[in-house]
Parts: sequence; structure tokens; C-alpha cells
Amino acid sequence: MASAGILDLNDSTFESEVLKSESPVLVDFWAPWCGPCRILAPVVEEIANSYTGRIKVGKINVDDNQETTMQYGIRSIPTLILFKNGKAFDQIIGAVPKSEIEKMVKKAL
Repeated sequence: MASAGILDLNDSTFESEVLKSESPVLVDFWAPWCGPCRILAPVVEEIANSYTGRIKVGKINVDDNQETTMQYGIRSIPTLILFKNGKAFDQIIGAVPKSEIEKMVKKAL
């Protein structure tokens, strides 16, 4: 379900794409059956387009990637975690307005 400008992450690419990234990475933990995840998807896409070149944005399906999901204690979806310098910098749980996500992104830049 990842689209242009959004990385399709999984357990095997998470370390190289997120933890070793030079720039901050916003990761959307989601699932195809999750209504709020589908509501949030276009907002995450807008963030990806607005911040191209400054941050990376990726999505990881929690059903298909249990290892990463458990490692970060994801219990509710959607969960957005912003990673900076290989560590979780900030997180938002639930479908929130774009302004909330932008606030979090701007703190990391």
C-alpha cells in the first residue's frame, strides 16, 4: 500500500532504511484492515511530499512484520514513530490531524 515517495518497509529492510538513515524517518505502523490507518494514509502521503529531501517516510505492515512491531511495542495502530539518528525520537498513536504530525516532524529537523 506504499505509494510514490513512501518506502515499503519490512523486518529485513528496517535497519538499513530507518535505523541507519542519515535523515529522520517517519514510520507508519499500519494494517490493511485498519480503518483509522486508511484514513491516515493520505495525510502520511502529504507529509512525504511536503518534506521530500528532508525526511524519509515509510510504512510497515504490522501483520507481516511481527519482529519490528514487537521490538517497538506497537499495541495500537496506526502508530507513527519518528526515528532520528537510529533511535525513536517521538511518536503519535491514532489518526491525528496533519498539523500534529507536522509539529513532530519539525521538532526533528
